[in-house]
Amino acid sequence: MSAHQYDHGHTVAGWTGFGIVTVGAAVLALGVCTGSGVSRAAGLGIVLLGLLVTWALHLAGWGKPTGRRPREQWDWRVRDPEARDGHPGCLGCRLAGRGRTTVAESGAHLPGSVPVPRSGAVPRSGAGEPGPVGAGGSVR
Repeated sequence: MSAHQYDHGHTVAGWTGFGIVTVGAAVLALGVCTGSGVSRAAGLGIVLLGLLVTWALHLAGWGKPTGRRPREQWDWRVRDPEARDGHPGCLGCRLAGRGRTTVAESGAHLPGSVPVPRSGAVPRSGAGEPGPVGAGGSVR
């Protein structure tokens, strides 16, 4: 169990990513101070590597879902049992193709959405309705 009273979100993915990105930021800062383009490029590359490593560890279960976790999962060495299916509302999981449901599966409709016919045909404008822009016709 964790010694903390609250879930601070400490995870293997978080600490590993923090360490790699900190090294990348230091190399990038060195490149800025010395005017070295190679150091700046290397620093940006290390920062990008840190992002990808953190994402991979999150997907492997070493991160955490959005929000508060159950108390038994507060310790940073505990893997996330829900990572395989994806976390609801998690951008990293959605980018990896996890946790997606189609609108048809969920039964939800987006606000302001307009149903589109299955055939892909667009209904033509009826009498009294303006036609499409540039369709010709008389100028008033």
